Amino acid sequence: MADIQEYNNQNVSIIDTISIQQVQQTMMKITQFQQVIQETMHQNHDFGVIPGTSKPTLLKPGAEKLLVMLGLRSEFEIADSTRDFKEGFFQYQVRCKLYKGDALITEGLGSCNTKEKKYLTQDPFSIDNTILKMAKKRALVDAALLVGSLSDIFTQDLEDMDLVGDKTGTQSMAFDDDKKISKAQAKRMYAISNGNAELCKSVLERYGYSASDDVKRIDYEKICSDIEAEVNQQYEGTPFED
Repeated sequence: MADIQEYNNQNVSIIDTISIQQVQQTMMKITQFQQVIQETMHQNHDFGVIPGTSKPTLLKPGAEKLLVMLGLRSEFEIADSTRDFKEGFFQYQVRCKLYKGDALITEGLGSCNTKEKKYLTQDPFSIDNTILKMAKKRALVDAALLVGSLSDIFTQDLEDMDLVGDKTGTQSMAFDDDKKISKAQAKRMYAISNGNAELCKSVLERYGYSASDDVKRIDYEKICSDIEAEVNQQYEGTPFED
């Protein structure tokens, strides 16, 4: 009982040293960052949706994109391994370390073995490297979720889908790319056009849209690319004045 009281007192003393205003600012930044992530990552590339789950699954490309956004680099090390060529059992536990410059920011752990359901029907002696790569991917995603405070919006559910986005079970992928883009994304399209509303309208009509508010996520990046190409073409066709 005395130990519990001492533990609670230590927690209170730590809270007393924290600036509430600073905590509020940090929480606000986390929320804003999560919104940016949701707007810029693409389904079935950066993340996948497994039917029946409450949150999408972060995939390897999404984790790598997150590291680029934060200016982090990753290093991997094998924490534990078994390579039994007699019994045909291979397992790896990998640690992924994320660095900002030379400073260690966080670590993630991932493991994989040949007795997992999706590998049972394969020749274990031919997938040694596959098992190692999967352990590395899982460690990377684990580290990315931690460093980005993204557990609220992503999960790491590996039972029905692997980390390159391939379906390994019998369930089909669910899509939400038919949702419409956000106001911030619509403003970005306008900004890419350098404020040329007619250009935006022309490109949108090619995709069957009459207004930016109607644009679906699945078409968003293609439309932005077309707008940017049109702007570049206009600049190339503009003669320089002496």
